[in-house]
Amino acid sequence: MSYQAIQDRFDAGELVILDGATGTELERRGVPMDDEAWSAPASLEYANVLEAIHLDYIRAGSRVVTANTFSSSRLMLESAGYGDRVEAVNRIAIESAQRARERSGIKGVAVAGSISHWTEGQPGKPKPSDQELADTFGEMATIMKDAGVDLILLEMMYQPKRIEIAMAAALATGLPVWAGFSARRGDDGQLLSYWSGGDLPFDDIARLASRFGICAAGVMHTPSNLVDHALSTIRDHFDGPTYAYPDSGTFEMPHWKFEDVISPEELAGYAAQWKSDGISAVGGCCGLTPEHIGAIAGLA
Repeated sequence: MSYQAIQDRFDAGELVILDGATGTELERRGVPMDDEAWSAPASLEYANVLEAIHLDYIRAGSRVVTANTFSSSRLMLESAGYGDRVEAVNRIAIESAQRARERSGIKGVAVAGSISHWTEGQPGKPKPSDQELADTFGEMATIMKDAGVDLILLEMMYQPKRIEIAMAAALATGLPVWAGFSARRGDDGQLLSYWSGGDLPFDDIARLASRFGICAAGVMHTPSNLVDHALSTIRDHFDGPTYAYPDSGTFEMPHWKFEDVISPEELAGYAAQWKSDGISAVGGCCGLTPEHIGAIAGLA
């Protein structure tokens, strides 16, 4: 199992290099984004581009690549008119990452399935019930396990109830689960959950890392200059491996704005500091590219 190679690196105190963005990298390479389901439907028609992206990340140094399933839940895909293709979208995304791994010829690369609790697409959509969320996350997790992912990566976790539901669904598969929490800075300087529904202290979501049997906890979809503070908060509650997966730029559904994106060299500077602070894995999410991953790969 490819995940064992990742665990062996953790046990040896070695830094694991993650990949960079998948959805925004598809857009950067000219793939159209969907108004309701963002990058998920692209897997159907642009699997070759997706595979090339994963291969570029592996060649740049990534040892965990994440399938393009961030927005491929049934709730998102039904809104976009792809409700009858949920399994196909998810399987094609996972298989694209697996093919890239095979083509690379590099041993010890793990493929992660991504589950986020972003389910409404465009702002103003009705909020799903807890049962609808449980059904949706459970369906995704089951597809991912059947398709052979090595771990499930819970991405952009920021709302407590949804975090609990997503974690339960992922852990029910028996696969290793990582949870990435998202932060923002409040007007008064306080570190908050990324959730826009109120000023929720980041500590309130970070403490959830200790309530479940997850294998790693990290900070994602968060600017690099907030990662230190967020990681420190997570470590107050969680003593397992930690990771950083920052973003750069801004999002206006369905497009990523590649404006003021951190340079690969600046990201490498942050990553070196995170490594000295004891982080176990580092990569990047929205806005970051194979060039960014190449810049941090030398830290491993």
